[in-house]
Formats: sequence, structure tokens, C-alpha cells
Amino acid sequence: MFKDFAKFLKEFNVMALAIGFIMGTASTSLINSFVKDILMPIITPLVSSDSWKEASVTFGPITLAYGSFVAELLNFLILAFIIFIVARKLLKMESNAKK
Repeated sequence: MFKDFAKFLKEFNVMALAIGFIMGTASTSLINSFVKDILMPIITPLVSSDSWKEASVTFGPITLAYGSFVAELLNFLILAFIIFIVARKLLKMESNAKK
């Protein structure tokens, strides 16, 4: 049973997945702080409110609070771009190793 478990860990590269998960969690916190503490204060003068979290637009009885959404969108785009760069490098390294 232990041999099967060790084979599973090796075959599916579980340690690399665990390290990737931990690094992803850490980078998410870093990107969240970057967006909320650095980017959004720069964007605040461009929005219709004193605070970017409270930025909203009203269409008659409908109020759309877009400030927090913009921050989360920036988080997503930055993380997606970082993942894209890392994946591209890894795929390039992998294809060079096969040659």
C-alpha cells in the first residue's frame, strides 16, 4: 500500500502541485494588497466617490456599485497574466527538455 501511495505521489507530481498551490495563495495575497493599497488609491480621483469601495453609478432606481468590482477585476487580470507568463516559461522549458 505504501508503494502504491509513493507511486501516486511521484506519478502525479503531487509535491509540485502543493508547492504551486501555496505559491498561488501567497501571490494572491500580494496582488490583493497591490491592487487595494497602491492601484486603487491612484484610481480613486477618477471615480465618483470619496472612496473607491463606495464608487457607484445610479440609473433611476438602480444603483450599480462598481468600485469593489473594479478592484477584483484588476486582481484577476494581474494574476491571470502572471499565470500566463509562468505557464509559457514552463511549457517552453518542457519543450526544450524534450529536444
